Order: sequence, then C-alpha cells, then structure tokens
Amino acid sequence: MLRKNWWKILSFFLLLYTFTAGFLGKVPAKPILNETIRNLYFHVAMWFGMMIFFVVSVIYSIKYLRHNRPSDDIYAVEFARTGVVFGLLGLITGSVWARYTWGDFWSNDPKQLGAAIALLIYLAYFVLRNSLTDIDKSARISAVYNVFAFAMLFPTIWIIPRLVESLHPGGMGNPALDTKDIDSRMRLVFWFGAIPGWTLLGVWISTLRIRLQLFSLKHELHG
Repeated sequence: MLRKNWWKILSFFLLLYTFTAGFLGKVPAKPILNETIRNLYFHVAMWFGMMIFFVVSVIYSIKYLRHNRPSDDIYAVEFARTGVVFGLLGLITGSVWARYTWGDFWSNDPKQLGAAIALLIYLAYFVLRNSLTDIDKSARISAVYNVFAFAMLFPTIWIIPRLVESLHPGGMGNPALDTKDIDSRMRLVFWFGAIPGWTLLGVWISTLRIRLQLFSLKHELHG
C-alpha cells in the first residue's frame, strides 16, 4: 500500500511544508510586495500546475486521435478539467495579490485579460463536449479542439502580455520576478515544496476522476 501511495503522502507533506512556510516563514521585505510576496507559493505555483495539466491533456488528445482509445479521451478530459480548476484558482489568487499591490482586484491588465481568455477557451471545450450527443464524435471533435485550445495558451498568456506595457511581472518595461526579490529560503519552498506539492495534488484529483470514469465506461460496455 505504501509503495503505491507514496506520492500521495509526499504531496500532503509538501503542501504542509508550503502552507507552513507560506504563512509563518520569513520572507524578504520588498517595497510594494511586502508580505504579499508569500502568494508566490500559491498563485505562481497554480499557473505552473495548470500548464503541466494542459500539456498532459493535449498529449492524451493527440494519442486519442492516433489510436481512438476511449481511455485516452478520458485522461485528456480529466487533466483538462484539473487544469481549468488550477487556472481559476490562479486567477483568484492573482486578483487578491493585485488588490494589495495594484489597488484593485481587476485592472484589465494584459496578463489578467489573457489568462481570462485562455480559461474561457478551455471552458468552451467542455461546452462543446456536452453539446454533442454522439460519444465518438464528441471525443474526436473535442480532441481536435483541445489541440487548438492548448496552442492558444501561448499567445494569450505568454506572448502578447509580454509585448505590451503591463503591471504584471514579465511585461514590457516590467521584468519578471527578479532573483533578487526572493531569497534562498523562498526558492527552496517554491521549487521543492509548492510546485511539486500542488502538482501532485492535481494528479491525485485527476486520477480519482479517471478511475471513476473508466469504471463507468467498463460498466457501460459490459452492462
């Protein structure tokens, strides 16, 4: 049992470590950021997790288009679902951070708008799936759409916001979070606690839903 579930236990302790350091650990005293820099462990880690899940999802969509296996479609859907959840949490934590550094929860910053557009594109993925009654047709069309949705992540989140003026780190004239802004303690928590901790939690949630969907599929085929 321990051999099969070690990564779940690891996720729990990594997140415990992240929350403890996030709320109680020492952080650098930086102008404007001040104590809000702790949100690095949550907001930024959520975006890392979102990208990982969307990558896994599009890989399974491509596999489905090549091999037409229903299980690949299920994996693609559930990892996309988890990616959207992490994206929404990233948007919420980012808005809270913006409130205390920029003065408003939402300021129509290019990064905020790009993130919102990207998530709306992925939400349309689920609307498309549910609008088609034919299961095979739904899986194939949504797999193609998933590839398109993944491709749209790059201009909406990574390219366009970096080409225009932005309050968000990483925009033109506003460099990304500098290595001088975080110390070695924060790097340790962020890279070895927050990112793997949140990612493993997302994988855990996804695998639970995948097992449920595979069970339902098996029941339908043999029921």
